[in-house]
Amino acid sequence: MNPELTLASEVADALDTGRAVVALESTLITHGLPYPASVETALAMEAAVRETGAVPATIAILEGRITVGLSPDQIDRLASLPRGAVRKCSRRDLAVAVGLRENGATTVAGTMIVAHMAGIQVFATGGIGGVHRGHPFDVSADLIELGRTPVAVVCAGAKSILDLPLTLEALETQGVPVIGIGTDTLPAFYSRSSGLPIDPRIETPQQAAAVIAAARRLGMTHGLLFAVPVPVEAEFSATAAEAAIQQATAEAEAQGVRGRDVTPFVLKRVAEITDGQSRRANVALLVNNARVGGQIAVALEAVAQS
Repeated sequence: MNPELTLASEVADALDTGRAVVALESTLITHGLPYPASVETALAMEAAVRETGAVPATIAILEGRITVGLSPDQIDRLASLPRGAVRKCSRRDLAVAVGLRENGATTVAGTMIVAHMAGIQVFATGGIGGVHRGHPFDVSADLIELGRTPVAVVCAGAKSILDLPLTLEALETQGVPVIGIGTDTLPAFYSRSSGLPIDPRIETPQQAAAVIAAARRLGMTHGLLFAVPVPVEAEFSATAAEAAIQQATAEAEAQGVRGRDVTPFVLKRVAEITDGQSRRANVALLVNNARVGGQIAVALEAVAQS
């Protein structure tokens, strides 16, 4: 175990005894959702993981300590900090946050790195980063991390504010399989389908666990992406979502928003434009993905014990 990691006792005990653990990211707490919805959603995700019999491990950096398994008080404290006081941590930021004893919220890439350090094989999130619309050279570090860190990521596809066809191409270039759970098209975050075909399609957590176990036996060093559509009852109209995304993206361009600030800006504006409908879909898919992640982790535990 890397000495820079601080594991919650429940997470440490679960890893020591071979119990299922699911990593959860923390940028949704600090950058993705407003307070207090951010805290409520983070705790709902943890509860969904627990319902499956797995242990949740929300990951963040607290005053320079990489912490695996936040308490409810720590989640609330992190969410309450001013946004400028919390570094958004991808691969390039981890050493900075640790070395300067900063508070940091881990992105998909950052969470994958820490989960792998801790020995956690399954990570559930909302949507991964990808290739930005109109900026084909602006490629999220999430895609690169998926190509080099062996963690299984459960998501609702890439955020639909991105260029989804180019994102799929980038994943293919990185050698990352995109596996649909109950779908043979890439989910579009707020909507259940982007219309873009993916392969293979599986139906059960047990099949997902079998793929993860095979990848580990083969010594594969890349991640695995499991795509889960937003629940039917929470789906937001693809047409309405696209109209809001185009408006928000145009506003970001006009205001000169660039780099890591684009995604939170556009997500916030889409929520405002849609009177919160997109945010309700976002919260529903986050909780659903956490539940599916727990089911996969429990099935993977069963494979390890067989």
